[in-house]
Amino acid sequence: MNDLATAPILSTPDTHIFGNFTSPAVHSDQSRLSDEELFFTYEIERTVSEIRRARWRRIALQFPDEMLVDAPRVYQALSRGFRTYPKTKADNKGNEANTEASALQEFQDGVEGFHLAADEAERRLYILADTSYGACCVDEIAAEHVDAEGVVHYGRACLSPTARLPVIHVFTTRPLSLDSVVEAFVDTYLAHDQKVVLMADVTYSNHIPQVYRALATKGYVNIYPTSIIHDPSSPLPNRTIPDDVANDSDALREYQLFHISEPPTSLLLTLSSRLAAIHIYPTNIPQSSPPKTLLVSTNLTLRRRYALLTSLNTVSIFGILINTLSVKNYLHIVDHVKLQIAAAGKKSYTFVVGKVNAAKVANFSEIGGWVVIGCWESSLVESKDFWKPIITPFELELALQGDGQRVWTGKWTGDYQGILDRKIVNEGTSNGHGEDGVEEHAAHDNDAAAAMDGGDLDSEEESAPPEFDLRTGRYVSHSRPMQAATTKSSVTTAHRTTNPSANTALIKRANGDLATVGGEVSPGAEYLRSQRTWKGLGDDFEIAYEEEDGSGAASRVNGAQMEQGRSGIARGYTVGEEGTRR
Repeated sequence: MNDLATAPILSTPDTHIFGNFTSPAVHSDQSRLSDEELFFTYEIERTVSEIRRARWRRIALQFPDEMLVDAPRVYQALSRGFRTYPKTKADNKGNEANTEASALQEFQDGVEGFHLAADEAERRLYILADTSYGACCVDEIAAEHVDAEGVVHYGRACLSPTARLPVIHVFTTRPLSLDSVVEAFVDTYLAHDQKVVLMADVTYSNHIPQVYRALATKGYVNIYPTSIIHDPSSPLPNRTIPDDVANDSDALREYQLFHISEPPTSLLLTLSSRLAAIHIYPTNIPQSSPPKTLLVSTNLTLRRRYALLTSLNTVSIFGILINTLSVKNYLHIVDHVKLQIAAAGKKSYTFVVGKVNAAKVANFSEIGGWVVIGCWESSLVESKDFWKPIITPFELELALQGDGQRVWTGKWTGDYQGILDRKIVNEGTSNGHGEDGVEEHAAHDNDAAAAMDGGDLDSEEESAPPEFDLRTGRYVSHSRPMQAATTKSSVTTAHRTTNPSANTALIKRANGDLATVGGEVSPGAEYLRSQRTWKGLGDDFEIAYEEEDGSGAASRVNGAQMEQGRSGIARGYTVGEEGTRR
């Protein structure tokens, strides 16, 4: 064999062997904050006060990736704050109502003063980096690893309610040019009596009162400034609403939205059907450019989402991606989604993932579509890199409906708490049915009895019309495998009960039957049996190849035998048949 004159394509050139090609870290503007700016941006004094009020001793500090450069300085600032900032009466939950209460409070403050140094010394701060899920969500899993009693979350937040740990949110207020915002608002809304909702991203929310006062001096009389609340199910997610909207949610259609900074796509889709128009003031444009607002249209995105969910109408296997372990009631929505998929005669498999990417979900080729369970912001996955579509629980409800039942109104929501609330209302309504409900149950029972008595096992499956698949342009007759399997299983069980001798008889499996695992039908096992080309190494695996000799005749060549390797734990391997430990 001749030596290679040049290096192969995949090798590294000799001149780059000792080179360091790690891209330099990109620091944000906040990495150059002065001590005073750091104090106000990260709200050191308020954080210290609330931690003292809550009497936490182990605190987790969660930073997004772009703010990790400031994490050591924030850690030091909080540590100094616990030692230097005096305790206020609010920290001790004191409220002097009279002289006696004041004297009692002073006595309690004096007693606590003796133990102040010991208490502050017991406080431990932990910096959380590389969060398990999205940066907008509170990482309770990482916080519980250090037995934290509470979490301080910095940066943008989805404000989803947590399941276990209390949270202090520090939005790290960003600078904003007040004059530019007012000028853009005046150019957008010429009528001073126009109903406008003034809203901003959480990192700019502290500027809303100043902008509102400036616009009031300009003569605008129907502006509603929003405030942050922790309620994703609100008509304005996590924001307060006008008084007239509280009585009638349809009244929000009379308002237009002026939003400072570009909101996430899930928020735009949610608000697109609730407000008359949405104008965005971008904060990422150069200061030299004249301020202009952008009129948002979500029609294209909504049409794409509708086409995505309708393409899953004939999918027989769904995957449920649990992308959070911290959001409140996430287990309830998982159970709800499982019941919905099972009621439609389809199969579901559950997966727990951290950060969702195309490589993870592509490992499961038998899954026809994915339903992601996460916070209301991160549940919307818009990417062409994924092999199979990923939808939300709200979109799943539409995807499981038939073509004759599905009605697309343009409404969209990412909050699954509203889905659970609607489920409770529907259950209460169905439980209140009178004679109609009794007749419906009686008819269902009669149909089940007829199926049990019928001689044709495939009558239920054959009577169901095929469904049209928009992806392939063909009709699909096996889009609900669990429904047909349940019907066959019920009839077979009834037949064996009435004919005991049939329990020991051999029954030939029909060609259309699905594979079973543990006595239950498994479409995933059926996919493995019928469509997977690689099924792993079994006990009967044999390495053999077909080769042609010089005459062109094929011959069988056996490969090398597989040898059993070492076994045991790392501190003591078992080598050979004698069982020598090393």
